[in-house]
Amino acid sequence: MSDFQPTKAIVTGSESGIGRATAVALAEAGMDVGITYLSEPHRAEETAEEVRKTGRRAFVEQIDVSDLAGAASVIDRLVSQLGGVDVFVADAGTGDNAPFLEMTLDQWRHTVSTDLDGAFVTMQAAAKHMVQAGTGGRIIGITSVHEHQPRYGSSAYDAAKHGLGGLLKTMAIELAEHGITVNAVAPGEIATRMTGAEDEDPHTIDRPGVPLGRPGNAWEIAAAVAFLASRASSYITGVSLPVDGGMLQMGPHGGSHITSNDWRSA
Repeated sequence: MSDFQPTKAIVTGSESGIGRATAVALAEAGMDVGITYLSEPHRAEETAEEVRKTGRRAFVEQIDVSDLAGAASVIDRLVSQLGGVDVFVADAGTGDNAPFLEMTLDQWRHTVSTDLDGAFVTMQAAAKHMVQAGTGGRIIGITSVHEHQPRYGSSAYDAAKHGLGGLLKTMAIELAEHGITVNAVAPGEIATRMTGAEDEDPHTIDRPGVPLGRPGNAWEIAAAVAFLASRASSYITGVSLPVDGGMLQMGPHGGSHITSNDWRSA
């Protein structure tokens, strides 16, 4: 096991959901955290307060990762405030759902520029700081099970997440010589605002098509991220870790047991 001991992390999209849970999990693991938000500063401050309750420092910055000209400078500011960066988690994302034949170019660009272009710009900025520091690092991208399998009505989201998965694998190869590991966490359905279940207990939601029978909790994703951010993951790079209750295992079973065309809707 390496002597890597992370103390400084940045999590984009950490005002709620998976991002907030991840920021707190990393703080509990001993890291000061840079927190970013798009349009809800009060929610970002709530995340920051949760981080500070663990005894760690928190810094908050607004970022629109689809602002490709300005996003990197926000990461630079957070690195300066933190005094460096050991762990970077690219969580900021969105999704425009529409059948392929109906999707507008504006919808396509909004999703791809946020989920793929924005991830590229922010991860590159963080990686440059890690390389300059020469002490290694961890970069983790939050993709989706749809990095691996497509969903009807999600062409832009599927394309962006497939692309992000490929980008992370290439980064893993290129950054390894600098002691930086790069991995993905691929959530299934998680009870967050994005899925319309932000304040619901996932154990009360029935999902017969998922082997574990329910959606996941944001903290279950955060736990996987915290592991990949730790020194215990020192020999893991280029991996995409599905955290999906077994959803991806159901492809062939779903194909033989679906009895209606209800799935043909976004």
